[in-house]
Amino acid sequence: MKGRYDAMTRTHTNHRDARAHLGLKSAALAVLVATGLTATGCNSAGEGAASGAAFGALVGMGLGSLSGDMGKGAAAGALIGAAGGAIIGDQNERNDRYNRNDW
Repeated sequence: MKGRYDAMTRTHTNHRDARAHLGLKSAALAVLVATGLTATGCNSAGEGAASGAAFGALVGMGLGSLSGDMGKGAAAGALIGAAGGAIIGDQNERNDRYNRNDW
């Protein structure tokens, strides 16, 4: 399949190659996210929200740069990461208290 010529950027594009490359980047990013989520230990909702927001902003920045809007991606990633980190941190704290019989 031949690529299409883009007059604005003066380049040829091959959509199949572009989609395959994006899929590979997305898979690598998913592995990075999964590794980061399991590696970051948060003992309370506050710690979880802070580390989740920081990690989410980095991931969102990477995803946003793929679509051409890094700032929006970083903001969305920070919000989603903070919410997820707070939930995970709260659950970790509850499990620790339960295991210590401190309830």
